[in-house]
Amino acid sequence: MSHLLLLVPLAALVLANVVPRSWRPSATWVAFFVCALQTVVVVLPPLGLADWSFLQPLDKAIGFDIALDGLSLLLLVSAGLAGMAALMASNPGLKAPRERFLFANLVLVALIGINGMAMVKDLFSLYVFIEVTAVATFILVTIRHGTAAFEGAWKYVIMSAVATVLMLSGVAFFILIAGGASLEAVKTALAAPDPFAWAAAALFLCGLFVKGGLVPFHGWLADAYMAAPAPASIFMAGIVTKASGVFALIRLSSAVFGDALPARWIFLVVGAVTLVIGAFLSLGQSDMKRMLAYSSVSQIGYIVLALGGSPQLGVVAAALHFFNHAVSKAQLFANAEAIEVSLGTLSMDSMGGLGSRMPVTAGTSAVASLSIAGLPPLAGFWSKLLIVISLWQAGQYGFAVIAILTSLVTLAYFLSLQRRVFFGKTAPQWEGAREARGALLAPALGLAVITVALGLGFPFFLSMILGGGQ
Repeated sequence: MSHLLLLVPLAALVLANVVPRSWRPSATWVAFFVCALQTVVVVLPPLGLADWSFLQPLDKAIGFDIALDGLSLLLLVSAGLAGMAALMASNPGLKAPRERFLFANLVLVALIGINGMAMVKDLFSLYVFIEVTAVATFILVTIRHGTAAFEGAWKYVIMSAVATVLMLSGVAFFILIAGGASLEAVKTALAAPDPFAWAAAALFLCGLFVKGGLVPFHGWLADAYMAAPAPASIFMAGIVTKASGVFALIRLSSAVFGDALPARWIFLVVGAVTLVIGAFLSLGQSDMKRMLAYSSVSQIGYIVLALGGSPQLGVVAAALHFFNHAVSKAQLFANAEAIEVSLGTLSMDSMGGLGSRMPVTAGTSAVASLSIAGLPPLAGFWSKLLIVISLWQAGQYGFAVIAILTSLVTLAYFLSLQRRVFFGKTAPQWEGAREARGALLAPALGLAVITVALGLGFPFFLSMILGGGQ
């Protein structure tokens, strides 16, 4: 099945562009079907409801060295869910048919890149698929044109170019040192230990830090999220930036670094700095999308911090928080689009009392906010608890305390968001505000149900992840 996860989005992309122009509005539904199909076929085997082993001869015939495991499953499902949410929101969020057609195509291109990242087994292929995703993201930011869009995309391009140089330099050094860039060859080179191999690893890691928007390389992320149209923000915040940088870090931590102390200390320091700075930057924002963007920076810090904890549990905790954050942040950006469509603004200082006008949006926003803040019994509580336990098991008590205290800051800025937007007296100019349309409510409701269900059924979900893969 592995190769079909690359071939099906590619075939859909070709199909959407060779049909007559009169059929092109259906491109959104084609892309939605691909995302939904991916989510279903990946989830069924761990649930014991399907077996795709009969497709293995196809994988061998194609010969491209890719494979699925539990981490792959997590990224593939996250990408499918984020893609569906973004595509459902594209009709109210993108008025022009050309914009919706372009958006559907870019989601398919990004999906090819993300699926490739989930399954490759060498650094160069990982880099190639990261760049495929990045190219799609540049264009996603500029779908609507405008000065802000081009400025946001330009910052992303510049920072991405820096990351490209760093990552390719790391790959080249590994080829010279280890004779190849496969994950196994890289692991062997680092185990030597060879200082030049660790220098190459540091270059590649810095490139991933840039792609993932970690501090001090986080400056481009908020501007890109702000400039992008709302459906693009849902997709980018839900999966794109996390897949491009953070998932690759989880993969390398699991397959290459293991319990190597240099890598673990890098993850601890960079993760702690990122989660604290991102949280305090969120506190000072008045624009809803910008607050959510800096919140993403902080939560990415949590994921990276987990990789510095107990090697086995840390990877599990990071992977679970990756998924929880992808679901909740896509949901919150969908809520932001619903509010922007209804009010025409995202300035939280001018809002208030919207809970009575938009009760579903207010309720789903509360679920996502409290989950990210780590309140039980929602899904985010369990992944944050595992992060703290993994740090405690590794003897990193100070970093565990930082993670707990920063969760209080996270709760503070999300309570501030809820208070300023949904509570209090409704401002006179918003007396006519009404609940969002079904195309915006459906993704928020669906993702909220997932967040609650995963929180309540956490033991089953954890066992599925630990035993997932094919």
